Amino acid sequence: MMRAWLSQHGYVLLFTLKQLIAKPVTNICSILVMGIALSLPVGAYTLIENLHALSGQVADMPQMSLFVKTDANSQDIANIKQKLESDEQIIDFQYIPKETALQQLQQSSGLANIAHHLGHNPLPDAFVVHTQKNTAQVLEQLRTDMQNWPEIEFVQFDSDWIERLNAILDLSRAVMFMLSILLSIAIIAIMFNTIRLQILTKRDEIEISKLIGATDSFIQRPFLYFGTIQGLAGGFVAWSIMIISVNTMNHKLIDLTQLYNSDFQLHYLSLADSISLLFFSAWLGWLGARISVASHLWQIEAK
Repeated sequence: MMRAWLSQHGYVLLFTLKQLIAKPVTNICSILVMGIALSLPVGAYTLIENLHALSGQVADMPQMSLFVKTDANSQDIANIKQKLESDEQIIDFQYIPKETALQQLQQSSGLANIAHHLGHNPLPDAFVVHTQKNTAQVLEQLRTDMQNWPEIEFVQFDSDWIERLNAILDLSRAVMFMLSILLSIAIIAIMFNTIRLQILTKRDEIEISKLIGATDSFIQRPFLYFGTIQGLAGGFVAWSIMIISVNTMNHKLIDLTQLYNSDFQLHYLSLADSISLLFFSAWLGWLGARISVASHLWQIEAK
């Protein structure tokens, strides 16, 4: 029984592949259209996930800069170090004397000449503080407490841009979801029309099949295989477009990341995401074919 079932499905699969090969131009164009349509939400998803990973890397260890008052003495510096060491929210910190800060400024491209002609060192002593990852409210409260220390002139905490970026990413996910729905409907409509044309073309064959006792499930099976294979091929095209696009963009990012002393690169779709894409695209092709068959096959009766 199982062998007969596998034999039937194997025969239908080979028959469907022969149909695809018989009209290569038409079928390739249809597959490319589906692949390009799928690549748009997949590309948006890949970009959003990469930006989310980037913001997560920055937010994993929040950083604050504490600028000491210009009239602070060595005892004031020691007091600040003691307070930082005793705070459980502080992971580690680095003391940057004003002399070191001036040397770093002189080594910066574009600012070397300005720093060289300064009559005196206008920079304050500073601490770069790495804190525990926590909520924005807790970190903001920590910043406020440090700001009230008598030895501190100003505390800089660049968390607002991360929150704005996360808000933009949340909005982008909603837009991507809507785009995915619309393009999925478009792919289903393409497959619906493709299968409808096939049914009309093979109307006589279907009538004869019904006359000799073929069941509806047997008749619709090649159409479902056709839709599934085309959907799967469209998903593979979308996946290939993303691989090529990410690889091209990474080559272009090299010069940009070097300017910021970073090694950030866009990541490809994960294995799980790639498999999900292929399954989803195959399901869209099957669904379009299934709806089309259910809508048109019953209209053909054996004569």
